[in-house]
Amino acid sequence: MTAIINKENSKVFLLILLGMLSAFGPFVTDMYLPSLPAMADYFSTHSSMVQLGLTTSMIGLALGQIFFGPLSDKYGRRPLLLVSMILFIVSTVFCLFAPDIYSFITLRLIQGIGGAGGIVISRSVATDCYSGKELAKAFAMISAVNGLAPIIAPIVGGVLLKFTNWQGIFFALLVLGILLLLLCGRLKESLPREKRITISAFSSFQTFLPLLVKRKFMSYVWVQALILGVIFAYISSSPFILQQHYELSPLMYSFCFAGNAIALIIGTTWASYFRSMRKGVLLGVGGSFLLSILTALTLWFELPILYFEGALFFTLLFSGLVMPT
Repeated sequence: MTAIINKENSKVFLLILLGMLSAFGPFVTDMYLPSLPAMADYFSTHSSMVQLGLTTSMIGLALGQIFFGPLSDKYGRRPLLLVSMILFIVSTVFCLFAPDIYSFITLRLIQGIGGAGGIVISRSVATDCYSGKELAKAFAMISAVNGLAPIIAPIVGGVLLKFTNWQGIFFALLVLGILLLLLCGRLKESLPREKRITISAFSSFQTFLPLLVKRKFMSYVWVQALILGVIFAYISSSPFILQQHYELSPLMYSFCFAGNAIALIIGTTWASYFRSMRKGVLLGVGGSFLLSILTALTLWFELPILYFEGALFFTLLFSGLVMPT
């Protein structure tokens, strides 16, 4: 089937906007990673407190999707996109002038909620505007951007740190948010009033409850959650390990981070070669478990960075295998 596009939204404009919105999450979480050690010094606090800013932004990204998705089904895509972008912009401005680490951590939660609107609504707009093979192509483009964004975001952050500080990175995020707000202002509503839900926006939450008691389903949910725990433990700790322990520059750290992101992409691609998804899960879980131990041992015995990076690369490769399977 051909694309079902609102005549006022060109295909090129839609693809550019959807790609930028889908990349928003990785940029919100990953772009400032090279600056985490410097932020600990700036706020005169421990590394664990600065890492909480990453945690709260991820919580915000999760919560925001739960709320913005159903609300956009009831009130339309464009109004909720504008609200989410304004919320992101305002919270980013306050992040720039955060007086202490506690204010910064709280503002990162709000920033994550604002960024979540773009992530979830971009997929909804795609389903509104496309069908059949065109929809598959649109989602393939979004998936490709999601794969590239975690590689590009920390490199951009590392380059910016050569000319500015962590506040400069957040100023760049502010500019990105303003640009997206302007683009969303040009977007014509993709969900006609007759197709919007008429019941409560949050009545869909009731469908979650039966899933929570399905043991087989929840076992895979826990596997996914724990593997993501491995990945985000790496994301939050790697700036300090590589920059403070191994004394890499922020730019060199960002290149290492990009290389490790490629490992995740290889792992997710590898999954398509398994005839049995269960075997893929078992291999991924077993491999990530053993290689996580090996990664820890390279730090315990203070081995050179090549040993640490090698073990970490394959840990993330096997973790990537788990996610799609």
